[in-house]
Amino acid sequence: MQTVQLENQTEPQTPAQEKTDWKHFLLDLLETVGLAVVLFLVINALSARVRVDGSSMLPTLHDGEFVLVNKLAYHTGHPTRGDIIVFQSTSEKDLDLIKRVMGLPGDHIVIGAGKVSVNGQTLTEPYIAAAPNYSGEWHVPNGYLFVLGDNRNDSSDSHVWGFLPIQNVIGKALLIYWPPTEWAMVDHIKIEVPTP
Repeated sequence: MQTVQLENQTEPQTPAQEKTDWKHFLLDLLETVGLAVVLFLVINALSARVRVDGSSMLPTLHDGEFVLVNKLAYHTGHPTRGDIIVFQSTSEKDLDLIKRVMGLPGDHIVIGAGKVSVNGQTLTEPYIAAAPNYSGEWHVPNGYLFVLGDNRNDSSDSHVWGFLPIQNVIGKALLIYWPPTEWAMVDHIKIEVPTP
């Protein structure tokens, strides 16, 4: 068996050619970085990623889960009863919270004897951790929502701090994406009640 060695016929590059190669490399790098920045900005404009911190939404959402949020969900529509939303806290700057919408503007909410009633209709709530052990009555004003955590007895929500201005809503929770074993669409329960 005979080994044949080929001569390298590539001529050495001149300094001008090396400069052109570096120029092409830098332009490709700038294009890649620019595209990544544009994609990042577009994705951030359309969605948010939030980490669930605490137990206020048990059993629906668990501490440490990451949720994808649709920031455009309410640009063409409005929150509905049963939506799980992410919003800016009314009391702490730079704090986002996640709760379930229970009351819309004009709704009359009554909580007592372990039940929640909206506009005179008692709700069946299979998604809560336990029946609420508190009571109260609220009439939701225009421009506001009434929100509760699914873990009714361990949640700082509208029954504690009052109504949520609609302008504070960031978006609608869509998907649990971390950890991978918990991957699932967020369960929004449509709550049908009479209009006030």
